[in-house]
This record gives sequence, C-alpha cells and structure tokens, in this order.
Amino acid sequence: MGALSASAYNGAMERAPRRDKYAERRAELGEAALQTLAELGYARTSLREIAQNSAFSHGVLHYYFTDKLDLILCSVRQYKARCVTRYDEVTEQSTSFAQLVDGFVGVLGETVRTEAPMHRLWYDIRSQSLFEEALRADVEAIDKSLANMVWRVLTRMAELAGSPVRAPIDLTYAMFDGVFQQCLLRHMAGDAKAIATMQGHVRLLVEQLIAAPAAAAALPARAPRKRKPAEQAA
Repeated sequence: MGALSASAYNGAMERAPRRDKYAERRAELGEAALQTLAELGYARTSLREIAQNSAFSHGVLHYYFTDKLDLILCSVRQYKARCVTRYDEVTEQSTSFAQLVDGFVGVLGETVRTEAPMHRLWYDIRSQSLFEEALRADVEAIDKSLANMVWRVLTRMAELAGSPVRAPIDLTYAMFDGVFQQCLLRHMAGDAKAIATMQGHVRLLVEQLIAAPAAAAALPARAPRKRKPAEQAA
C-alpha cells in the first residue's frame, strides 16, 4: 500500500481521538443507564425513560445511540465483560480442589445477593433474542464468554483434582446456568433459602462432573517434594 499524503494523514490523526472520545462517551452513558435498565427491564425501557432517570437529556442519549436497543446492548456488554472476570481471582489463588469449590460457590452466592437486578436484565435480553433477530449476535457472543468463564473454573478444578471434566463445555455451562437462573427466580420472589440451595446444587454438580477422590477434595494441594541428592543421582 502507498504512503498517505500529508493531508490524509493529518485528517486520520484528527479523527482517531474523536472516535475514542465518542466511544468513551457511549461507554459512560451505557454505564449510567444500567440501573434504570435493570429496574425496568427491556420492554418498559425507552431512551426517554432512561433520560428521566439519569443526569443526561434525551437528546444526548439519542445523539450517541440510535435507539434503545443500541443503548441496552452497550450497557449489557459492559456489565457482562466485568462478569466474566469475576471468578479469575479465586481460580488463580486457590491451591486445592476444595478451596476452589468453596470460593466458586461463595462468589456465585454473593453475585446473586448483590446484583440480582443486573442478572435479571441479562436473562430478559436473552429471552428477547428469541423474538428479535437484532439481539441474537450480541447475546450469542455474551453467552459464549460466560460459558468460557465457567469452563475456566471447572478445568482448574479438574486440574487440582487430577480428574477430567466429564461433560463438554456447552453442556457444563447449560447445567450451571440453569441452576443459577432458578436461584435468581426464587431469590427475587423472596425465597430466603434460594442462594444456599443453589450453592448446594452447584456442589452436587461439581461432584458429578469431576471425579475427585475424597482425600483430594478435603486436603490442600501440596508443593512438590524436593528430591534428596541421593535420589537425584539415582
């Protein structure tokens, strides 16, 4: 490809910061709209409704987003991008199978307890994608990222247990997602035992998916034994 002319180069340099600022502003507005979206859901939300419940005017929202679908997808993408890193810390820091299982069910319970409306919004959008084709590509991409998140946790558990995961990634995700959604439904209906029940079901699922010996599940992982000079020479 030939070199850009000076005028073309300068024009490109001027447009790049503008695009960056435009994307940053969209991200800021998408974040600000999350709470209203989570409270009202997909069907009852409009750009005007979001404007009335935020510090931004309807005109500003309409400038950065073509319609409510554009804004909702921006907001949900950002939220789920954070969600997929939620279990990274406990996965990386756990040194035994039992520790990782405890950490996993603990974070699952906490996210239902503190972010239930956000998760409700996600399931709302995913259900709407069955009817609205415009939602499907984004929903499929988010769903795939969530499946990969669960798979990272399970494969680390399997590594710590010394036993493979007994189901493929899609089936594994479907099982955990179903348990999580049922918990969310019951929790939002006022069931005080919903989270504890989910955590018990998740432990049962893990036991079915990873054949971890009782000793491996109960004891912390040990550091490799250092070989004595006589053993090294043997």
